[in-house]
Amino acid sequence: MRWKPFVVGEKTQDFVDVSHGLYTLCGAGEPKSRNGIAIHIYTCNVSMIDRCLYNSDGDFLIVPQQGKLLILTEFGKILVEPNEICVIQQGMRFSVEVFGHSRGYILEVFGVHFELPDLGPIGANGLANPRDFLTPVAWYEDRRVAGGYTVINKYQGKLFSAKQDFSPYNVVAWHGNYAPYKYNLDNFMVVNCVAFDHADPSIFTVLTAKSLRPGVAIADFVIFPPRWGVADHTFRPPYYHRNCMSEFMGLIKGHYEAKEEGFQPGGGSLHSAMTPHGPDTDCFEKASAAKLVPERVAEGTMAFMFESSLSMAVTRWGLETCSRLDKEYYRCWESLRSHFTPSQRSKH
Repeated sequence: MRWKPFVVGEKTQDFVDVSHGLYTLCGAGEPKSRNGIAIHIYTCNVSMIDRCLYNSDGDFLIVPQQGKLLILTEFGKILVEPNEICVIQQGMRFSVEVFGHSRGYILEVFGVHFELPDLGPIGANGLANPRDFLTPVAWYEDRRVAGGYTVINKYQGKLFSAKQDFSPYNVVAWHGNYAPYKYNLDNFMVVNCVAFDHADPSIFTVLTAKSLRPGVAIADFVIFPPRWGVADHTFRPPYYHRNCMSEFMGLIKGHYEAKEEGFQPGGGSLHSAMTPHGPDTDCFEKASAAKLVPERVAEGTMAFMFESSLSMAVTRWGLETCSRLDKEYYRCWESLRSHFTPSQRSKH
């Protein structure tokens, strides 16, 4: 499945903040058993005024695609721009201020927290380094709200609200390591192959939410940043494959290397477990004939993937209500032809 870019404030008279413009696209499991994930899309054009949200179900990993967000939390303020991410952990109250039309993606995990992947043979440094994650400086406001301050709670997949007469951001200071944080994707230290073959995208994992089975994630947040391609005797784009993971992809900016047309910033795609997929016909033809000289890959682009070992179901909003499902997606592979030549022998 593929979705065209989700619409932001199509009608100028519609004023929508994040709490009203948050829609669930797909997911698996459920929060009552504290196991599973959900993928949400947000579109909004006004700030949350005298309103905040907190999530009893799990952690939010927020990926802005259009428009920067000023996120107010009980721990302080966080400014998050496109090409940055922010994690708001379970139970933390937050509000989102925007500066115009804004759009992005949210990965929610139930029951576990995001952490850095184990580096194993990579060693002490590489991928997303701990020093590049930022937490907010303490900030507070002592403010009465005569008309009532609305506190919205996401609990077991539903939203509840209550009112109080003061701002919840009256926390003067905090300590410990249970805090919201942000990360700039430009700081990612890419690890890649330098001899032959196309490496598994796991080497681009920024954060992971582990399951009880070693090496199997409930969710991985993976990016495809600008990098050098230098492999010899290799089809360099992602190879055609099917696997045991569900792969939701989004695009922050630019053109994704495997599908330069159709897959657009602000849209998305979902390739379910064991469903074969790979580059479109144009990408295959270009990459098959390209000279294997060192080249910059994905320059000016940032695509990402929410990958999960769980089998995701798509909501009615994702299938129908949003009206963004690209029903012609399959056509990008229709003109692929077999190039298998059993009589040919490689010299290498």
